[in-house]
Amino acid sequence: MNERIRVPNVRLVAADGSQVGIVDTQKALAMAAEQDLDLVEVAAKADPPVCRIMDYGKYKYEQDQRHKEARKKQSLIVVKEMKMRPKIDSHDYETKKGHVVRFLRQGAKVKVTIMFRGREMAHQQLGRRLLDRLADEVQDIAKVDAPPKVDGRNMMMVLSPHKDAVTPRPAAQPAQSKPKPPPAPEEEAEDLESAKPRPPKVTRAEGG
Repeated sequence: MNERIRVPNVRLVAADGSQVGIVDTQKALAMAAEQDLDLVEVAAKADPPVCRIMDYGKYKYEQDQRHKEARKKQSLIVVKEMKMRPKIDSHDYETKKGHVVRFLRQGAKVKVTIMFRGREMAHQQLGRRLLDRLADEVQDIAKVDAPPKVDGRNMMMVLSPHKDAVTPRPAAQPAQSKPKPPPAPEEEAEDLESAKPRPPKVTRAEGG
């Protein structure tokens, strides 16, 4: 930027974006100084390098603001896991499916894992059938992000929620301080008694 540009000539772009052409670097610096702006190298590998006249401070500020907005829009992807056995009974299946639906409604991805034990590995079609059934039953709110695949003694599938199926979280309400209850009649009476001035203590002289 500015005097740190060492090449003799640059391809100059004016502040309004128009192409000036190849000019002497000192002349380009003088043109930027006349406009109270900076000469900034924007394409160092070009021959000759491309430089633009701009307000570098304003450019950096706007760039930082865009980066901040982009970070705000980035959502943290949460992945929940639900484990099942290939011979799960209908009641447990419905319970676990309810958890899957709740996770999806919250906007999380769900990794469903079928765990095989011993000889169950010979009946992997049961696990595949179970995952296909679950994907079919939640297709209104989710899609299959990663189809079923075997990893060791497990078969896994990843579900991703549809955007319109995610339930928005309610806005947090500010905590309101509860009003202090009025004192009980007995307590009020005690307070009034304690507030009364006590008579001075009189000590009698003994003897004579």
